[in-house]
Amino acid sequence: MTNPTRTTATEPARHLPAKVLHYAAFTTSPAGGNGAGVVLDASLLDDAEMVTIAAELGYSESAFVTPGPDPDDDRSFTLRFFSPKAEVGFCGHATVATAVALGERLGEGDFGFHTAAGHVPVTVREENGVLKATLTSVEPHVLDAAPADVAEALAALGWQPGELDDALPAKIAFAGVRHLVLAATTRERLAALDYDFERLLRLMRRLDLTTVQLVWRETATVFHVRDPFPVGGVVEDAATGAAAAAFGAYARHLSLVPADARLTLHQGHDMGRPSLLEVGLRAGDPRVRVTGAAIGIRPTPAPRS
Repeated sequence: MTNPTRTTATEPARHLPAKVLHYAAFTTSPAGGNGAGVVLDASLLDDAEMVTIAAELGYSESAFVTPGPDPDDDRSFTLRFFSPKAEVGFCGHATVATAVALGERLGEGDFGFHTAAGHVPVTVREENGVLKATLTSVEPHVLDAAPADVAEALAALGWQPGELDDALPAKIAFAGVRHLVLAATTRERLAALDYDFERLLRLMRRLDLTTVQLVWRETATVFHVRDPFPVGGVVEDAATGAAAAAFGAYARHLSLVPADARLTLHQGHDMGRPSLLEVGLRAGDPRVRVTGAAIGIRPTPAPRS
């Protein structure tokens, strides 16, 4: 397999009954981050139309927005997320993209997003001329990963057991959706991603995983991550906010960081789409906060086969 890249956005589908906005999340540059389509008024779309739009866009996920359950709250919205293949319970980068899109139109401040995973509060603030959104996850949890499942994941990835960092054991972490966390001993092992797409897909479907989060620890609070996403029809995600939230819960569960901590996650560099995700933990609050910038971008036509 060649160097993994995510699918690329196509031109907007002219025949579909929706206006699609294009954003890159967890970046301040159009050359970085993870692209997401955002439909701010999806009230007239059915499920089939939403998945069709997501497939034609080709982003790892796109967000579809409808009014929230309280008709008197104009900063409350319902969000649904679709990959090019199917609906996804929660998506962090599309949440950040949607929050920034709404912040540009409604102003900075707090929003309430109702998702399939639960209620997700989001705050939008301007920082150095750039809008950044901070999402607060649903309450997370961390589970042991079965040794046989870890062995199968390693086989699909082409990793050897000795290439895992024993200080960061394999776990399944949840902060809206499930992710298998595997930590590499070296940055070189993380960079050399060349995996069996179908084999990893089968395992992920069996374990109900959204991504496999591959991690390398640079310092006590700085990590490099990659996220294969075959269940979404995408080889790799350039920035995965849901996995970042799950990783915050993982780091707390293993006591890798203090109760109050800020983590920096670098993602997308090996794809040529550098992304920056900030993860916040607060003592006494089990939820995880994930912060990132987002900017509007022009859609890029997908290469023709």
